[in-house]
Amino acid sequence: MTESTRGVIATEIPSRFLPGVPYADLPEPLPMKRVLGPSVLLLAGSIGSGEYVLWPYITSQVGLALVWLVVIGVGTQYFLNMEIERYTLATGETAVTGFTRLWKPWGGLFIVMTVVPWAWPGWATGGTTTLSFVLGFGEDAIPYVTIGVLFLIGAVLTLAPVVYRTVEKIQFFLVGLIVVFLLYAAVALLGDGWIDLGRGFVEVQEIPDAVAAIPAATLLGAIAFAGAGGALNLVQSNWVRDKGLGMGARLPKVVSPFTGEESAAAATGYFFRRDAANMTRWRGWWKVADREQFLTFFVIGAFALLVLMTLTFVTVGTGAEEESFDFIRLEGESLKETGGAWLGTTFWLIGTVVLYSTNIAVLDMVGRVTADVLKTGPLRESQTWSESRIYFVVVWAEIAFGSIILLAGVTQPLILLIIASSLNGIVMFVYSGLLIKLNRFVLPREIGLGGGRLVMIWWAVLFYGGFSLFTVYDQIIGLFN
Repeated sequence: MTESTRGVIATEIPSRFLPGVPYADLPEPLPMKRVLGPSVLLLAGSIGSGEYVLWPYITSQVGLALVWLVVIGVGTQYFLNMEIERYTLATGETAVTGFTRLWKPWGGLFIVMTVVPWAWPGWATGGTTTLSFVLGFGEDAIPYVTIGVLFLIGAVLTLAPVVYRTVEKIQFFLVGLIVVFLLYAAVALLGDGWIDLGRGFVEVQEIPDAVAAIPAATLLGAIAFAGAGGALNLVQSNWVRDKGLGMGARLPKVVSPFTGEESAAAATGYFFRRDAANMTRWRGWWKVADREQFLTFFVIGAFALLVLMTLTFVTVGTGAEEESFDFIRLEGESLKETGGAWLGTTFWLIGTVVLYSTNIAVLDMVGRVTADVLKTGPLRESQTWSESRIYFVVVWAEIAFGSIILLAGVTQPLILLIIASSLNGIVMFVYSGLLIKLNRFVLPREIGLGGGRLVMIWWAVLFYGGFSLFTVYDQIIGLFN
């Protein structure tokens, strides 16, 4: 930070509802190998939501007629994710903090829009369900095994000295296992399925009938989860900050209250003057962050979706009548017949890895978004409640709520996932519009949203808004029929 800018408040960033941010120089951009991480975490969360469950389930009902919606959904989220990252790279603050600077109630509303859709323990329940296919324990044991897994995840998050680093290491390992299986499936298992997949891309006349055959809430949920979905996309900015990318390098990280060194400072950020040196650094950060997001989230995410959908098509077929996770059981049994018992077992174990990795991302995400809002807002001046302590209280509250849901008898993972995903489609409609306001009209034009990317975010508003309105209309009509 230069002497001329030290302590000077940046007038570009609104300060009506939160304290102003001082000027500081952007840190030097990092190489790709040191930036890789936030998109891997997002990929781990996305594979377990739409990729392994919802889109394969839709494939078991209507075949591969909706593959265009998959590619459009993942592509739209890639552009959304980069706009979420843009604000954090520039200021170090999360996107939700940026929204709160526009209107104070947005902070509280985004806590609700994060907690309510993601409180349902559908991912952990799904992982235990696929594990039961392997180990053979009965449905009565699923809630208790799932609760044990939730407590184990909570313990890992609580004891990690720097939470992001621990979560990143776990997710790198789990995603690595998943990608190895996907590559094997693509080469050895799909066969003529690649031809069927190509046919799905060209036979667009089948799309209207396929859309009509899928319940509106399921379809909206699958579109929202073609990629990550809802507030899971928003937490990308928290991970970018804790990874130390862009201006996030200047902000404190979430650490364990038992094994880490806490900071009670609120996570409000900084901003940089657009001089030649800072603009060169900015272009470097944007280039490497965009490459990390595109290669990890879009390329691998779309590949995972298409492979798992096609695998369902070649093993289960179309028009399956199986409900809940029975179609996944059927898929594993089919793989056993074609490739041996080990293949079906591996498929189910990969499902367990996929879904448990998603639940790690979910618990981390809910804790981060909620703690960030509370610490930058009502608890900003508290020396007792650091962002780290708020984070762990929220994580364990989520675990307790999920356990109560399971003990109450709501244990069908597909139902839980559809509830979460359809609500998240509406959340995405809301923050797509806010990203335009924040990145187009708050950030200066030199670093803000414009050109083709602005068109794509307007497309996201229409895309998620249209399907959300369709779902609400469908539910209202259903009440009168």
